[in-house]
Amino acid sequence: MSRSLSKSLINHPIINSKLCSPRYIQTISSLNSASSSNDHHHLTLNYLTNSCGMSLQRATSVCKLVRIKNTEKADLVLQLLRAKGFTQSQIVTLISSRPQLILCNPDKILKPKFEYFESLGLLAPWLRSALCADGKILTYSLKNRISPNVDFLKGLLKTEENFVWASKRCFSALRYNTESMLSKICALGAFGVPVPNIRRLIVLQPRLLITRLDIYEEKIQELVQMGIEPSSKAFISAFRSISAMSNSKWESKKKFLMSFGWSERDFLVAFRSQPLFMTTSEQKMKKVMEFCLTKAGLQLSDLVRSPHLFMISLERLAIPRCSVLKVLMSKGLIKKKVNVVSALNMTKKQFEDKYFTCFKEDYHELVQAYQFKTFPGFHNQIQM
Repeated sequence: MSRSLSKSLINHPIINSKLCSPRYIQTISSLNSASSSNDHHHLTLNYLTNSCGMSLQRATSVCKLVRIKNTEKADLVLQLLRAKGFTQSQIVTLISSRPQLILCNPDKILKPKFEYFESLGLLAPWLRSALCADGKILTYSLKNRISPNVDFLKGLLKTEENFVWASKRCFSALRYNTESMLSKICALGAFGVPVPNIRRLIVLQPRLLITRLDIYEEKIQELVQMGIEPSSKAFISAFRSISAMSNSKWESKKKFLMSFGWSERDFLVAFRSQPLFMTTSEQKMKKVMEFCLTKAGLQLSDLVRSPHLFMISLERLAIPRCSVLKVLMSKGLIKKKVNVVSALNMTKKQFEDKYFTCFKEDYHELVQAYQFKTFPGFHNQIQM
């Protein structure tokens, strides 16, 4: 019918046959297509800015990845997200990271996953933040990927508490390739890490499951060379520590410590004693080093033997305690040969029982000192 219509149009005396040529008709079709595409672009741009709340700049960028031809499904997606408590800012973050979600069928794609995550104990408001950080998980099949991963992780971690804890620390593991995660577990076992220690390690640092296998094995071998046995409990903390940063960051921290006079042997002694001290930022290390050596009257050897000091809070612990010790020494209530390292390593109750509670009624300046946020130093009050 279309052919006879075209033929009759071409043969019509009023119609110029050149205008009705196949090339001209194709041009008209292309123009119509371009016009339609342009309409969809404007609809998408307007929807992303007005309904989703995106800035024009962000919406323009997202428009390159998605086209909204009608708003029916998009409206249902936003309706579900708002019903689940997503703020406008969170909606912008989620849709910007995974634009295709605005086109999905929310009853088939989104709602079942929300309900499944909630049934696992992964509840709001944490769940909303997790999905904004890793919206990619919503694009995976619940039946073929997410649910099998959950079964795998539950089998590995044994308890619901361990599973929820690990999932909250690495939500991405619920969408990661199971075989790849299993290869990391097998690598640990091959090096002699006992199963209970593997389980503990994954609970504490589940992100290790999604680390590249070659990096994984490299870290294990490095720890073995440092004299840390994979079968020991210390290996758990050591592996967490060395896996928490890049090689360049690790070497930068070592170089910083050695700039203060540490030797390679000092580093190994400290690391074997408390591996997690290396997770402290270099900036924090510098502050602690300067405080301990210039104000608290400690020696480098004290930090080598007690690397835990790098992990304490100067403002909340070290400064108030040193301030209390200074007042007590000035009053002659404790010996000037006080063990500052021991005082800093005590629990809050131990310190207060020994140095604060029994003196505060008679010496009110102790209460003030215990709230100080700065400490000028002992000024030779401590006898070494």
